[in-house]
Amino acid sequence: MTTSFVRPSRRQLLQGMAVGAGGLLVPSLGRPAFAAGEFPAETINIVTHAGPGGGTDITTRMMMLRARKEFDQDLVVVNKRGGSGSAALMYTKSQPRDGYTVMTITQSHIFQIIQKKVPITIDELVGVARATDDPTVIAVPASSKLKTLEDLIAASKDAKGGLKWGTTFAGGADHIGIHNFAKAAGGIPYTIVPFKGGGEIVTNLVGGNVDVALLNYAEGESQFTAGDIRGVVSLSEEPIAALNGVPTARDRGIDALASTVRGFAVLSGVPEDRLARLEVGMIKAMKHSIYQNYLTSGGMPKSSVAGREIWNKQIRKIYEESTTALTELGML
Repeated sequence: MTTSFVRPSRRQLLQGMAVGAGGLLVPSLGRPAFAAGEFPAETINIVTHAGPGGGTDITTRMMMLRARKEFDQDLVVVNKRGGSGSAALMYTKSQPRDGYTVMTITQSHIFQIIQKKVPITIDELVGVARATDDPTVIAVPASSKLKTLEDLIAASKDAKGGLKWGTTFAGGADHIGIHNFAKAAGGIPYTIVPFKGGGEIVTNLVGGNVDVALLNYAEGESQFTAGDIRGVVSLSEEPIAALNGVPTARDRGIDALASTVRGFAVLSGVPEDRLARLEVGMIKAMKHSIYQNYLTSGGMPKSSVAGREIWNKQIRKIYEESTTALTELGML
């Protein structure tokens, strides 16, 4: 089986734009814990856990395009890869809690806290602003006989061990999303088949090596457009506009939601006035048309951008639901 997988030119364009937002990987310099004067008075470091060109890196740099103007200060990326977010958490823990060190977090960071892989509690993780709430869609190969949610549930029950689902790794956000969907659908069986990333999942889905996958729209945009794969239902609050006619699971009576979430956070101890300043500046930067166009081009809703109240409630919900799922999976 030979399947070509070409990155969308949109992603390449976004990567090029994002590089201009601050390509330097600069370590934080020593400074007084709480310098006097107006905040921010110096460079803000944004700590990421993923390599250049990935979704987290692009999201961070797209925010930075306008945030420099909003803060009238430079922002730089500090890349701390390793441990699915644990290295970034530990680096941030080592820095002064003065608002000049901010993380871009995903579900992975929360999983590290749940699994006690870092000496940090969920109460120490303080959301500043949500950047993306990238909904997922249950997708099948174009050749699949599964047309509806009802078809998928029936086939899951008929297949020994359930259908084969492509995912990234056991215990990750995709796995938890699949598990929670399967539970909401009446406890249907499923088997996960791990791959290294979204590109490999899409390639193997097109080739029929897995029956179904839980994808972000952007991961399979080219294949959805070409008709190589198709959506059955989305696990989103509202239908994904780019997938015309694909209903949500809730529309079909299954209360299941799953999305890839990215946002900005600090560790507790940052003064309230600085938290508020970070929130306002980042929200303004992400409300700008440049960032909003980035969301739209990736199939993400404009409501992705949210402030501290909504973001912190979601962080807590992810923590609680993921703790339950990982316990049920025997991974805690």
